[in-house]
Amino acid sequence: MRARFVAQGLYYIATGIWPLVSLATFELVTGPKTDDWLVRTVGLLATAIGIALLVGARRPTAETAALSVARASAFTIVDVVYPLFGRISAIYLADALPQLTFIALALAGMRRGTHEPLGARRASK
Repeated sequence: MRARFVAQGLYYIATGIWPLVSLATFELVTGPKTDDWLVRTVGLLATAIGIALLVGARRPTAETAALSVARASAFTIVDVVYPLFGRISAIYLADALPQLTFIALALAGMRRGTHEPLGARRASK
């Protein structure tokens, strides 16, 4: 299912470029940050992963699915753990829902084998 990688890629690009375009509005929603360079670095990395997922959506592979699950899992941990300890704003808990959705969709696709390039399963039979 290519659509899940497209949706995830677009979401990561949108959320990744936000602090690059307007750190002030990003902090207005997510709370003040002490290290602007780190916020921008994470934004650039999120954007890069989003681009990789969009490219991978053209011919999904196990690697595309692994990147999808790994990135969403890492952000889910941050989104849930750090607000509970008061390290970041509770607004990050809201981001856990799309991340968990991306994980569920990717894992479901892996079980169905839909992460493989088109025709790969037919050619191997």
